[in-house]
Amino acid sequence: METNGRRDVERLHSLVTGASGYIGGRLVPELLAAGHRVRCLARSPGKLRDQPWAADVETVRGDVTDPQSVAEAMRGVDVAYYLVHALGSGADFEETDRRAASVFARQARAAGVRRIVYLGGLTPRNVPERSLSPHLRSRAEVGRIFLESEVPATVLRAAVVIGSGSASFEMLRYLTERLPVMVTPSWVHTLTQPIGVRDVLRYLVGSATMPDDVDRAFDIGGPDVLTYREMMRRYAVVAGLRRRVIVPVPVLTPRLSSHWVGLVTPVPASIARPLTESLRHEVVCHEHDIARYVPDPPGRPLPFDEALALALRKVREAQVATRWSSASYPGAPSDPLPTDPDWAGGSLYTDERQLPVDASREALWKVVEGIGGDNGWYSFPLAWAVRGWLDRFVGGVGLRRGRRDAERLRVGDSLDFWRVEEIEPGHLLRLRAEMRLPGLAWLEMYVETDDGGGTRYRQRALFHPRGLFGHAYWWSVSPFHAVVFGGMARNITRAAARSRRRGRRRGRP
Repeated sequence: METNGRRDVERLHSLVTGASGYIGGRLVPELLAAGHRVRCLARSPGKLRDQPWAADVETVRGDVTDPQSVAEAMRGVDVAYYLVHALGSGADFEETDRRAASVFARQARAAGVRRIVYLGGLTPRNVPERSLSPHLRSRAEVGRIFLESEVPATVLRAAVVIGSGSASFEMLRYLTERLPVMVTPSWVHTLTQPIGVRDVLRYLVGSATMPDDVDRAFDIGGPDVLTYREMMRRYAVVAGLRRRVIVPVPVLTPRLSSHWVGLVTPVPASIARPLTESLRHEVVCHEHDIARYVPDPPGRPLPFDEALALALRKVREAQVATRWSSASYPGAPSDPLPTDPDWAGGSLYTDERQLPVDASREALWKVVEGIGGDNGWYSFPLAWAVRGWLDRFVGGVGLRRGRRDAERLRVGDSLDFWRVEEIEPGHLLRLRAEMRLPGLAWLEMYVETDDGGGTRYRQRALFHPRGLFGHAYWWSVSPFHAVVFGGMARNITRAAARSRRRGRRRGRP
């Protein structure tokens, strides 16, 4: 059924790649609300299990570089959303992006998909593609692959996306809040055109119903064109901070800038670098033709200050749906747990501890599920901080990613330099390490009932070493395990017991 050249949205079947990421995780519920049937393609479908929309979508296992799994995922699909990229996966990420986009385009054509929708980066005019940062160059090439394919494509090109939990927003937020006086690189004078995440999602959803003869790229941005310096100063006003003093210097290259950002903000250098490199050139919209097909309602696109205020409110109310760290950290391990049936075997080091707890299982679980972030790790804070600094120094994520939600966790959440791999409410929390290590590491926390009917806490750290250096690493840090892991077990049980005593004083059972 067609209405004025636009297909009836109620009949659209959409495929979403990157559903575990920042944009993809927010797009899925928007598509469902618009009446789409949604299928998600994921390398690890289990990471989507605890999403609030998980029961309303079909999830299939696959990888965008694998033609067979993409072909299976494309069956019966009207609109295919491409929201993945290989940035940070290695020096050859541009080739990986190229290959994945080509596979996606070919399989979309073979499956009879009506439209591909891709969110890329806004690129500067009159700048040769070879002069762009690798990040922007790859984004531009992926968009070109889709536009040159036989499937009509909508390529949306955005600069800085402002929304609670976005990497750009958190970089801006932490730089401004933590540094009342800033020595900044020269790119703070570069003009850019930020856009609120709500408008990005509105354009993505609206792109699904574009007429079949629309096959082009669209610049998308908010109504404000600002320098990064102006963005920081306006953030300070919206957040109620004192005026910031910003002193730009020419010697900070994008590479040095990324390390500077990594030290000050939760965004690691590996992610900060493409963001800062993208600010070398002026990136502003040169047209707003998207409004012909996705009309702007009154007051939209959102002005920069309003987008900031909305994002800050979500952060302060702990209502952040997804974060920049929602997607798996590039290069994060994905091997099976050493106790899984399909584990290949090999050396395995463990540190296991268990203690009785003078508290209910519910009280203990509340402490376990609230671990990390502002609550810390219940043992020797300096040791955890040093480990986080070392990880940052070697290009890892460090300890400052924090939590998406202060009280609740779900599979796939990032938790400082861990990732939630499994959660059985009231019983098990399993974390997989995403710090830089010569091997694979997990931390498991169990809430159990002992033989006498009391509550027991059991904790297990596992390390599967890689090579001789991996073995040496374990033995070099094992002398500190009594302090770090032993202290963690003791303090977690004490925190649960204190919670029980407070409850009794307040008259709770």
